[in-house]
Amino acid sequence: MSAALLLLPDFALILLGYGLRRHLHLGDHFWTGLEKVVYYVLFPALLVNAVMKTPLDLGAAAPLVLTAYLAMGVGMVLGALVRPVFRPTPMVFASVFQCSFRFNTYVALASAGLLFGAPGIATMALVTGCAVPLANTVAVWMLARHAEANVWREIARNPLIWATLAGLALNLLGFVPPKPLQVFLGRLGDASVALGLMAVGAALRFRGGTPLRGAGVYLVAVKLFALPVAALLLGRALGLDGLNLQVAVLFAALPTASSAYILAMRMGGDGQSVAWLISATTVASMFTMPLWAGWLAGS
Repeated sequence: MSAALLLLPDFALILLGYGLRRHLHLGDHFWTGLEKVVYYVLFPALLVNAVMKTPLDLGAAAPLVLTAYLAMGVGMVLGALVRPVFRPTPMVFASVFQCSFRFNTYVALASAGLLFGAPGIATMALVTGCAVPLANTVAVWMLARHAEANVWREIARNPLIWATLAGLALNLLGFVPPKPLQVFLGRLGDASVALGLMAVGAALRFRGGTPLRGAGVYLVAVKLFALPVAALLLGRALGLDGLNLQVAVLFAALPTASSAYILAMRMGGDGQSVAWLISATTVASMFTMPLWAGWLAGS
């Protein structure tokens, strides 16, 4: 119950974004612009600030990142079963396959901050910073038949990866930012959480359903149940405990990334099914993530 209450503000912001988009009629250009500001300015500031000033144990980070990679690998294997079991068309499969392992970074950092404070943000930033290249590479590779963009160029331009690396470098160099810079980055970071989650809510799509039927339910279960179980078992086998284990499981329990829809549409995929899966995992995670967080806190 306490975990559910802690995460309630984050999910309330997602629902607020959903309501604002449907009732204020601000236009797609407003929400597209907001997403760009959050993605290129606000969240990078949050990452740099958190990673730069939080003491990090890089020796303990290796099994943490390995746990995240292995959990994503479980998602890829289970996601690949959609093709022989449910027999979607090749392009539908290539589009929805990414929903079995990709993750929403906005929800990741916001929830880690609420549950664990600055150390949680820094730890989650390391995990997501390492996981983004793998997730993007595999997702684009599966859709590569219709790709119009270079996967390595997209990864190299990812501001969240560069912000994590910059914060890590400043941390290792022992850089202590002057007070005005700390306040400036803190203000940007605070804005990133609220606006980022509202952007997630504004992107939710439910109209039209999904032609996947059973495959859709299966992929939601894989993302929100199978992956956290895998992360829990793998993390314990690799010696994780405390904050690192909690962040690993929380990472695995995240809803699918909103950018999966953009990728599917840009590369000629099935955007409707991906949009439904993003929305379904986001709404369902409002109930499953507090359960995982509460169970870990009590165990």
